[in-house]
Amino acid sequence: MTTTFGWQRASHGAGLLGAHGALTPSIFAEMSALSVASGALNLGQGFPDEDGPAEILELARTAIAEGHNQYPPGIGIPALRAAIATHQERFYGLRLDPDREILVTTGATEALAASILALTEPGDEVVTFEPFYDAYGGLISLAGARHVTVPLEWPAFAPDPERLRAAISDRTRIILLNTPHNPTGAVTDRATLELIVELAHRHDALILTDEVYEHLLFDGRRHEPIATLPGAAERTITISSGGKTFNTTGWKIGWLSGPATLVARVTAVKQFLSYVSGAPFQPAIAAALALPDSYFLTLASDLQAKRDLLAAGLTAAGFTVSLPAAGYFIVADAAPLGHGDATALARALPGQIGVTAIPVGAFVHAENAPRYGSLLRFAFSKRPEVLHEAVSRLASL
Repeated sequence: MTTTFGWQRASHGAGLLGAHGALTPSIFAEMSALSVASGALNLGQGFPDEDGPAEILELARTAIAEGHNQYPPGIGIPALRAAIATHQERFYGLRLDPDREILVTTGATEALAASILALTEPGDEVVTFEPFYDAYGGLISLAGARHVTVPLEWPAFAPDPERLRAAISDRTRIILLNTPHNPTGAVTDRATLELIVELAHRHDALILTDEVYEHLLFDGRRHEPIATLPGAAERTITISSGGKTFNTTGWKIGWLSGPATLVARVTAVKQFLSYVSGAPFQPAIAAALALPDSYFLTLASDLQAKRDLLAAGLTAAGFTVSLPAAGYFIVADAAPLGHGDATALARALPGQIGVTAIPVGAFVHAENAPRYGSLLRFAFSKRPEVLHEAVSRLASL
């Protein structure tokens, strides 16, 4: 049974495969274990090592003390949904109905999972850029859909428009966009966003956009949600979360927004995943979304300084660096150091110099891994003293 955009599709596949098409322990688990065993500085995992705003943490403690510890509404507390709606209008001019067009989720990854499961069926195609956030491959496989990728080439990590056109067809159910992008830190330009909207209309596809790094843009850039483009909002689900913006990744408070018909279908799936999301954290994130502009500007400028610190250290150590426009991560090429196998180098670095990184090949399909074979991803979302020590250790390579 199919209607416009496939919104009524109901059957789902099974089977969970990672980026390389096999159910195996992830490189992230392996690198984290090596980091712990060697006492290395972990620049592999993308989480900050500093807490969020003190007043926001205190609101969560107060909520716990006041008894906000039972199931909240399945779609999220009214205050948080209203805060998300206000945030989207304040920053982007997007007007949303908080009761019908917003869903609170257990992090952005659950929002992705529920959306893909709700809006695809076995045999549908989901198109992403490659490299891609590692969860995408597993979630698409879980839904029984086919994962089609468009390569982002070193060092600019910008897609070729003709390859994008070739990848999207009438079999495409979802175009899954991630901007700012993990792992490369690239920001999708306006021309590419317009092309995605054009192709979504031409092939009757949905747009699912992962924007968790929306406030972490550098060098004066401003985030431009694809939902703000003409013709996009009616077929776009936008996903974000509080984890990256407020240094509260462990709270797992995410959300999605979009047309009420789409949000209703995703809600129907979400209720069988986590059912509800962290009650005492929701009022705190609601308050965080209303922080003054100065908070968001300082967040980005502080992170930019950390980016520049690590980029300079990697360059001095002999890596070639692709300077990211946003996010938590910097991609560095180890080929100038004589290392063509980034996975082998990543496994050696914790014991050799006490720094952990992730090979970019972990974010691509196995058959495409050679294209990214010498590239490593480093996280700079760490305290300055940690980054200074990491730079010192990298200098010994």
